[in-house]
Amino acid sequence: MVAEADSGQHKDVTEESPLLTVFRKEAHETMLNRINLASAFKLSPQELRVEIENFVFDFAQERRAQITKREQIAIARELVDDMIGLGPLEPLLEDEGISDIVVNGPSQVYVEKKGLMQLAAARFRDDSHLLQIAQRIAHRVGRRVDTSSPLCDARLPDGSRVNIVVPPIALDGASISIRKFSKKAITLHGLAVHGSLTEEMVRVLQIASTCGLNIIVSGGTGSGKTTLLNALSQLIDPRERIVTCEDAAELKLQQPHVVRLESRPPNIEGKGEITIRDLVKNALRMRPDRIVIGEVRGVECIDMLQAMNTGHDGSMSTVHANKAREAFIRLENMVAMSGFDLPSEIVRAQIAGAVNLIVQTERLHDGTRKITEIVEVTGITERGDIGYQHLFKFVPLGEDADHKVFGKFDAGTDRPAFLEKAIIYGLDKELLDIMRKAKGTVEREENDYYF
Repeated sequence: MVAEADSGQHKDVTEESPLLTVFRKEAHETMLNRINLASAFKLSPQELRVEIENFVFDFAQERRAQITKREQIAIARELVDDMIGLGPLEPLLEDEGISDIVVNGPSQVYVEKKGLMQLAAARFRDDSHLLQIAQRIAHRVGRRVDTSSPLCDARLPDGSRVNIVVPPIALDGASISIRKFSKKAITLHGLAVHGSLTEEMVRVLQIASTCGLNIIVSGGTGSGKTTLLNALSQLIDPRERIVTCEDAAELKLQQPHVVRLESRPPNIEGKGEITIRDLVKNALRMRPDRIVIGEVRGVECIDMLQAMNTGHDGSMSTVHANKAREAFIRLENMVAMSGFDLPSEIVRAQIAGAVNLIVQTERLHDGTRKITEIVEVTGITERGDIGYQHLFKFVPLGEDADHKVFGKFDAGTDRPAFLEKAIIYGLDKELLDIMRKAKGTVEREENDYYF
């Protein structure tokens, strides 16, 4: 959602004086002519920053430019960011209040704050400046982006996900989309504090992880699937060996025994591609206790299901779907994409045997994110469909004075199907107590609300 101009969309945009614009351009051109780049890159970032600041101060005196010391320091920082960083994007990357950055050509940069998009003040000098920054991002992870390879998925050193599209595919100049990775470790308890789920739901997910349930995180674009997957992965026993498979490595697992695998696009000759399916197949040969797939979106689905069905309990992945029920349909369709001519009842039986929980996350229209469903697979119905029941479901009740959605989390049952597994780990009594309490609380709340 993009906010209207009168509601603050352009609040970050400030007009710059023509004098400052000219000085910045002259300082940049003069620095490139005077500085010894080979020597400069041998300096530490802090040493380089000091050298550039001194240059800008001297240049301002030389030009007798009427600009403030603060403006001189800001220009020096911009020059350093251009040399060793990501140019105008650096201040946006450092702002922890920003969750997404999207660049639509050199003169239009949007950021997402608190769930709403707004136009930022950041600008690139021209198309070539933007393309240079885009190529720097790609080169850092051993990838390339140019006219012959105009699409690129990459990541930043902090794990933030980046998608780059350049001409001729992008008609109005290079486009960069960055999904920022939070510097703070996000836990399920932290999400509960922000109202994304309840503490009862947190404990049920903890028990599910301890019992080795295979979990699929489902949601739409920007709904927080990867954030939730990271939070869920923290529940894995540190003694277990985990292998992760991702397109662009962004999972930050805290366990000591983790092997991270990343796919690779083909080279300029069209060779050397390593797909997610290749990674999943190889992961099975690495003696993992659990396999965590960043996102399953195609033919690798069949390999993931086989892994979940062959002793790798507690494995996790994400899938694009707007509802938990649609996640089952997506999984079934992706198995069909794999080329195996399997009857639908066999595919559904394999999904039902592999997947234990679907955790649905959703970005609501007010910009907040919530876990809207926790669905438990119960097996195959008499009609041959995948049977499931809701453990929890978010029910919206309206908006408050700040236009924030409020609601309640309904418990759908007081007896989960994975109770038998919980018995093995001595967690059955606690699981029953939690679900019965949640179910009873929901019933009283409903009576109060409706009567």
